[in-house]
Formats: sequence, structure tokens, C-alpha cells
Amino acid sequence: MGNKIKIAERRNRRLGGRFFAPDTVSLAKSLLGKRLVSFADRKLTSGRIVEVEAYLGSNDPACHASRGVTARNEVMFRSAGHCYVYLIYGMYHCVNVVSEGAGVGSAVLIRAVEPVEGLDVMKGRRGRGGQFERDLARGPGRLCQAFGIERGISGQHFVSSPVIWLEDAPQVSEGEISASGRIGISVGADLQLRFFLEGSRFVSG
Repeated sequence: MGNKIKIAERRNRRLGGRFFAPDTVSLAKSLLGKRLVSFADRKLTSGRIVEVEAYLGSNDPACHASRGVTARNEVMFRSAGHCYVYLIYGMYHCVNVVSEGAGVGSAVLIRAVEPVEGLDVMKGRRGRGGQFERDLARGPGRLCQAFGIERGISGQHFVSSPVIWLEDAPQVSEGEISASGRIGISVGADLQLRFFLEGSRFVSG
């Protein structure tokens, strides 16, 4: 009953559809400082987003959408605000926020968060890798493991999903945001499309 009350009380904090309207780079920067919330397995976890990467559709060689629509990336071509989850190396999930309009194929990868709620749950899910708070959700694979995010929720919308959403928080200033090339890709790595909160010890890079 306690979790039901807590979830109901948080409805007004959830970011609405207008938040997802800007272009991909603007959305990526706007996500910094906001709170990612998961209710997977009826266990509440949340964290402050500290690192993201923008992927710009068909003209971005590192973007899944550059290959056209496939069974794997179809969610990317839906409207902004959809949740796109994919598997890498056959074992790690990555969670993205779809951006732009339907048919574009752009998204923002959430790379790292600063854990806020449900740390014991995160530690349990991370097992031996969850000994240190700094490493609970530092990197997209660790983040999804800690938050219980799997491919089954791909295609849900952050505005309406019962298990994953974004909550409002004070906007960070441009002076707090740094940019660099994206991590772990072989093409398009020179593009300055990775954004992170300067000085955060929870950043993955």
C-alpha cells in the first residue's frame, strides 16, 4: 500500500509531453538534472540524470536509425517521449528517450544517473558490482541493471508508462554542462554530442 500512495503522490512531478518537443540536442541538455524513475517489479528507484548522449537520426552514422527502420529500432521512429530500450553485447540494456517527430529516428541515450531513491534495491540488482554507490548507475548498462530496465518496456511512453517516467527538477545552467565526443562508438565519435554535469562523480566517462 505504501508504494501505491507514493506513486500517486508523484503524478504532478511527471514531465508532460511538451518537455519532449525540442530538437534532440536541446532535449539532451534539458534532461540533465531531471529525475529518472523506475517502478520495475513494483520497486521504486530514482536518480538524477548526470550524463546523456544525443543520436541524430539518418544523418548520424552512430545512430541506429541510420540503417533505416528495423525490428530492433522501430520504436525510434515513433513520436518524441517514447522509451527505446535495446540490448548490447547480448547482455546489457540501454535506455533512450525518443526525440523529434514520428519518422525521424532520433533519440537521447541516458548514460548515467546519481542514485537518489531505492539504493538498497539497486545494490541488490547489481550484486557484486553494487558495492559502491558511485558505481550503481554509472554507465548505461549498469544504470539499466540497477533500475530493472529491460527490453519489455521498450515502446512505452515516458508520459504514460506505469513503470518508467521522468520527473521535473530545477533546471541546470549552461555553465554546469560540459560536452565531449560520444563514448564506445567507432563512427561519429568526434561529434560533440555527449553532455554531462561538470564535476559530478557519477559521470561514466
